[in-house]
Amino acid sequence: MILRLLVASLLLALAPRAQAQDSAPAALTGLMRKAAESRRIAIGYREASLPFSYLNRQRQPLGYSIDLCREVVAELRAETGREITVDWRPVTPETRIPELLAGHIDLECGSTTSNAERATQVSFSPVFFVAGTRLLVPNASAVRGLSDLAGRTIVVTAGTTNAEAVRGLAARQRLQINLVTEPDHAQSFARLAAGRADAFATDDVLLYGMVATAPGGDGFRVAGPLLSYEPYGLMFRRGDPAFASLLNRTFARLATSGELGDIYDRWFNRRLPTGERLNIPMSAQLTEIFRMLGSPD
Repeated sequence: MILRLLVASLLLALAPRAQAQDSAPAALTGLMRKAAESRRIAIGYREASLPFSYLNRQRQPLGYSIDLCREVVAELRAETGREITVDWRPVTPETRIPELLAGHIDLECGSTTSNAERATQVSFSPVFFVAGTRLLVPNASAVRGLSDLAGRTIVVTAGTTNAEAVRGLAARQRLQINLVTEPDHAQSFARLAAGRADAFATDDVLLYGMVATAPGGDGFRVAGPLLSYEPYGLMFRRGDPAFASLLNRTFARLATSGELGDIYDRWFNRRLPTGERLNIPMSAQLTEIFRMLGSPD
């Protein structure tokens, strides 16, 4: 009888604490509440956007964007007080926005340009890289810029802003070009390598990654001036100010501590886990962006 009374008293004492823990997610909103209640978050990743988001030999996602997303998940765990599991889901440039809007992924970690047009559908984290559209051509090619491709074929990856940049410039310069698409960067490079395109247009940093890592990549070179300005951000659903604030806090923390620069160096100036070395110094624009993130006042 005494033992029963002791157990009952203990349960009563613990009840308010248990109720407080169960009701904690009610104070949260949007993705933070969803993640706290389900203890899961679905992250979309790219399979061939080295060094931002790609696969190692074990088919596991890794890269600069992946590291940043892991920091976001760590912040999410700390603020919700819950252990949250990541469900990794592959996306392509063409599927990434539809997958996000359909709720199949909660956060996209790749090499996605943050621009005004996309901002009508989705939201973005602070900028973490600045790239620009350029051309990849065979070393033996005489192409030095877009004007040299009049009457020839350029391949772009479907769903990217690079296609819009090339079309717009070709129209302004009155160039007749044949623009073809492939579903992902690996297929676009394969078309170029097979001789079924004269140039591949995408973000310069991705092209340098292909030259450094793709089989036969040393047979190609990056050509011409920048054709567009491409600031990258992590992509998430619109109308979620709480999660937007969490992303801003994560980036501010990393910038203030210097970890943001360290993560950049890990992927652009040191040997990659898969053996490559890119040696791409941080641009003046990105240096200033990181400085401002670390000094919000």
